[in-house]
Amino acid sequence: MKADRCTADPRGVLTGTHFIDGDHACCEGALAAGARFAAGYPITPSTEVVERFAARVPKVGGTFIQMEDELAASITLQGAVWGGAKAFTVTSGPGFSLMMEHIGYAVMTETPCVFVDVQRGGPSTGLPTLPAQADMMQARWGSHGDYEIIALCPNSPQECFDLTITAFNLAEEFRVPVMFMMDEVVGHMTEKVVIPPADEIEITPRRHTRKSVEDYLPYGTNGDGVPEMAHAGEGYNFHVTGLTHDERGYPNMTPPVQDKLVRRLQSKIRNAADRICLFEEEQLEGADVVVVSYGITSRVAQRAIESAREMGLRVGKLRLITAWPFPEKKIRNLAAKVKAFVVPELNLGQMVHEVQRAADGQARTFAVSHAGGGVHKPEDILKVIVEASKCRIV
Repeated sequence: MKADRCTADPRGVLTGTHFIDGDHACCEGALAAGARFAAGYPITPSTEVVERFAARVPKVGGTFIQMEDELAASITLQGAVWGGAKAFTVTSGPGFSLMMEHIGYAVMTETPCVFVDVQRGGPSTGLPTLPAQADMMQARWGSHGDYEIIALCPNSPQECFDLTITAFNLAEEFRVPVMFMMDEVVGHMTEKVVIPPADEIEITPRRHTRKSVEDYLPYGTNGDGVPEMAHAGEGYNFHVTGLTHDERGYPNMTPPVQDKLVRRLQSKIRNAADRICLFEEEQLEGADVVVVSYGITSRVAQRAIESAREMGLRVGKLRLITAWPFPEKKIRNLAAKVKAFVVPELNLGQMVHEVQRAADGQARTFAVSHAGGGVHKPEDILKVIVEASKCRIV
């Protein structure tokens, strides 16, 4: 049945089994996670996410605003968060590039929010209606300075629902912007999506402070590196700035304060990396070759892996669900046991460099590049798997 014809519960969750695409499933995940504000600007292939949100959210007491551009959208959502809402924005291609300044601002101000990027081919306007996975490094390194973010990569409409909730939960737990790295194929792919009842969906609440106005420090922490949050209008006095600041939020541009701040911004994610990193693994024990993939490419790679096994090759599968922080410990451990990694991507080489770095010369790394506009042919990935299986252990 179509989700549009279902009745939502008071939390806005459309329970049951639906036949919807990844963009619409992402919207439903945001609503189920408690998002009640989104700002955006139309851009293919992401527009459907907020089109649906604009139609759905007034019924559960929320707001969508179409802004004049992506710059405005990416700062408006942060104002909504400081006002007390869970909020997100959605974009693609050059829109994601325009948002980089405000991603850095969200990192520095520790604003919990979600940036959905439905990837398409580039550079510039590129391929507005066709897929790619060429924004993966931009998601991690697009802003300037030293910082950490979290990025998730769904490979199905079901995961677009499930992992959008995870994205909001991680944003709230760590007070960090979370990147939701979809691609055009997953965004426009229509499949069965099962939405559980609201009371079965685990939601991470905001780290709202219970301290008195006198005792509250906007950027003071309780040992885990993540500050509690107060909202505008609640009587707390605090300063929100993109400048280097002390625990009071006041600008302080001395080297010791900068060092303390950016190390905490990094460590709150890095210290929890083992728990944050999500991946799907299959037949890694005894494998000679491991195929590392993500997003839509992981589904194409699955057929290549099955064909290789039919040929008698020992091939394991490692699908990245969390791209950032990168699961380097997992790759490093595998590199000590396997001959090679094969990394198919809809780009000319991005996450493959992370695999190679983490392998650190213990195993060879083979890229299977594709410039986008379509997906790989399974036989192209299979060809590289066969080549990799013949190499010697480093």
